[in-house]
Amino acid sequence: MAKGKEESKLNFKLELQKLINEGPRRLYLLWGKEDYLREQYLIRLKAQVIPEGESGFNYRRFDGPEISAAALREAIDAMPFLSDRTFLELRDPDLNRLKEAQEIMPLLEDIPDYCTICIVLNAEYEPDGRLKLIKTIREKGCDLKFSQQGQGALIDWISRRFAAHGKRIEFEAAQRLIFISGDLMNRLIPEIEKIAAYTAGDKVSVSEVEAVAHHIPEAQIFTLTDYLAERRYNAAMNTLAELLAENEYEPIFLLAVLGNQMRRLYAARLAIEKELGTKFVMDACGVKFDFLARKLLNAARGFSLDQLRAAVELCAETDLKMKSGGGDGREYVKNAVLAIASGATDAAC
Repeated sequence: MAKGKEESKLNFKLELQKLINEGPRRLYLLWGKEDYLREQYLIRLKAQVIPEGESGFNYRRFDGPEISAAALREAIDAMPFLSDRTFLELRDPDLNRLKEAQEIMPLLEDIPDYCTICIVLNAEYEPDGRLKLIKTIREKGCDLKFSQQGQGALIDWISRRFAAHGKRIEFEAAQRLIFISGDLMNRLIPEIEKIAAYTAGDKVSVSEVEAVAHHIPEAQIFTLTDYLAERRYNAAMNTLAELLAENEYEPIFLLAVLGNQMRRLYAARLAIEKELGTKFVMDACGVKFDFLARKLLNAARGFSLDQLRAAVELCAETDLKMKSGGGDGREYVKNAVLAIASGATDAAC
């Protein structure tokens, strides 16, 4: 659970300012889960390199997991036409398994001044930094990882998006939106639009967010474990029934989310026992927002350390049974939640 070296977040505004002040470089690697910011940066980069747009002669795009070294060499060698630069976009190549990686590396080491190559990876892809190709790209180019934004930056962005719709969102409502819909901007944009259209007045409160925003399964499981901590077992089982009735998520996925939540609660309970505080919970659980860490600490107070340890072990054992023994996955999940509830009842006695 614990993390090692804390990852520094990309400063999006600073990177845009560097692009304006220093001009485009010859090689870029754009990746990370925050695909909204990645695409926004790509738009600005293209505007700098090829102001005439993608329809001109100076833009080439390569799609798919493989890259042909010969085709890439030909595109690199093509001189700009009625412009200063050319732009090559390599979209979603499998950099970790390229067949012609050895042939491509020399091309990336010697890109002409008139050419910019931008490698754009999908949100779930992570380049293997141990490979020579990745090391070459990072040594010769600009490596930008677009991860989820911090609490302050994300809430400011949410507030601006609502302001564009003529709405003002309360701070608690913005936090609630992040909690129930996640912290990825592309996922939040349609939720913001729905909430803004639904809200009659000019102020968005928690109730409007709750009424309209899509609840991701992680948020629903969080709510379920909150109910367990509060001994509201009927509410917990109703939440689980709603999740299973949606048929949107496989039981094995829901069990994985439940197991992860129980591990986070165990870490939070440990923090309470050892007086380690919110920062420990954020680091140990990979939680980026302090209000979520406080929610975990509050919920963890409803369980004993032994009961949470048993719940973590139960989820692991149930996962093994689901993967090896067959049977009805929905029943496995129900029985796991019932067993956790039973443990909470025992702890309360």
